[in-house]
Amino acid sequence: MESKIMGYQCQKCGKIHYPFHLRCSSCGARDFELCDLPDEGVLLTFTRLSALPEGYDVRTLNLGIVELSNGVRVTGQVLTDNMKIGMKVKVTVGTVREIMGEPVAGFQFLAT
Repeated sequence: MESKIMGYQCQKCGKIHYPFHLRCSSCGARDFELCDLPDEGVLLTFTRLSALPEGYDVRTLNLGIVELSNGVRVTGQVLTDNMKIGMKVKVTVGTVREIMGEPVAGFQFLAT
């Protein structure tokens, strides 16, 4: 089952936020409604971590910041070793690690 990618749209000015903010960064309003976020974007920057904290089952971890097609930026795991700034990616939600046997969900980026 694939999870939907959700953001928060200001009901006063329409600006979309992710993650949630107490106040809209554009108009200061506090009224938000959940909205779908696009599942495509462009990789803006990335890093490869090789000294991970305890609890990871992998030796390295690729992280990146992606600008979605609507301009919202999200951070998550890049699921390719051939990362390039400007590459197009599909954004999904998946298990990024486990804590005490329970899955932890997060953004994952796949090269398209």
